[in-house]
Formats: sequence, structure tokens, C-alpha cells
Amino acid sequence: MASIFSRIIAGEIPAHKIAETDQFLAFLDVMPTTLGHTLVVPKQEVDYLFNLDDDLYAGLMAFAKKVAPAIEKAVPCKRIGVAVIGLEVPHAHVHLIPMNSLADMDFTHKIKPSQEELAETAAKIRSHLGS
Repeated sequence: MASIFSRIIAGEIPAHKIAETDQFLAFLDVMPTTLGHTLVVPKQEVDYLFNLDDDLYAGLMAFAKKVAPAIEKAVPCKRIGVAVIGLEVPHAHVHLIPMNSLADMDFTHKIKPSQEELAETAAKIRSHLGS
């Protein structure tokens, strides 16, 4: 069975997309720790980050590195935190989280933004890509 991320990539489940290439997709987490919390995934479904081949792993990190500055410009924060947990969805992914304190990286405390807030945040982030 395809992971929820593969279903998002296939367009079966809607998502607030930030950036996309033929190999990678970045989209907002719908249950974020902070507004702007973005998931970066390879389109190839591989369960565990360290099972990605070296080129795909390096490409995923390079793609995340391009997305992070746009998040930082769009969402007021001190920095973008990076987390790889790997237990909740069997599809390799990286969390990019706008943070002002260590508490912003606490995955046990989620916020519930509206679809409108998510759409506005995604648009703001996209407007800073490449700038």
C-alpha cells in the first residue's frame, strides 16, 4: 500500500505544495509544530532515510537547503530547525520547522491551523523561493 506521502505526490490527497522537482516535493505539514512546518520528501517511496541511495539522499538535502531560506523569509523565526524522525510515515522525509525556541521542535505539541492559514503560508513561502 502506498504511503500517505506517495498518495500526496500522486495527487490523490491534496497538499499545500511549496516546491517540486521531478525527484522531490516540499509541502506544509497539516499538523505542524509551528506555522510553516514543511515536509520535504523524495518522490521515490523509500521507508527509511538512510536506505536512500547516496545521490537521492544528497539531492533531498540539497532540495531542503533551497526551501529552508524561503520558509525563513516568510515566517518570522530565529532559524529553521531540521528533524528526521522516521517513525510516523513509512516514507523518508525531512521536517523543516521555523523555530524561535527549542519548544518549537516538540512533536508532542501540534497546532491546528485552518486550511486558509495553510494556503496563505504556502503562498508566502513560495513567493520567497529563489530570492
